[in-house]
Amino acid sequence: MAPAGHFHFCPRCGQHRAAGEPASPFRCAACGFTLFFSAANATATFIRRDDGRMLFIRRAREPAQGRLAPPGGFVDIGERAEDAVRREIREEVGLEITAPEFLGSFTNQYHYLDVTYPVLDLFFTAEARNPAAARPLDEVADLCWLDPLREISPEELAFPSMQAAFSLLRKRLADPGGQPADLSNGCG
Repeated sequence: MAPAGHFHFCPRCGQHRAAGEPASPFRCAACGFTLFFSAANATATFIRRDDGRMLFIRRAREPAQGRLAPPGGFVDIGERAEDAVRREIREEVGLEITAPEFLGSFTNQYHYLDVTYPVLDLFFTAEARNPAAARPLDEVADLCWLDPLREISPEELAFPSMQAAFSLLRKRLADPGGQPADLSNGCG
């Protein structure tokens, strides 16, 4: 259920919401209180190292436990997206990155504890400053450095928004002649 569907009473006066009233925005007929529901914002970053491989984590928790994803997470209130990118990367894999570059945005549905949150996912790219320092930390079961053109397909990623962003990234990375560079070393 969407967040708005959980509001059956006015948070200001306690008046019960009448059946059939739209859930979003929440408008109280008794006191006039209005509450708008917006998408949560999240970031994810495709991190490159010098050989062209990109860092992917394996999610340790639901939703999408065990699936691959670029490091990322929700933007805190009052936090800029670029600051959230750096914070989430430090928290999840212990890396510092170059200045993040915006790739694109895609919508997502994030189901957690019986609430389905509408999310606007903001995707970035960046270079790892010290890729050897990467390690699985908060909410990360494992990590891999993969060739984005040959060792992973969009369908392997955790959420449809990530799949769309990765497809966009792959188009931008593809060699005009159709032959990607020879990369080796895989996960590890």
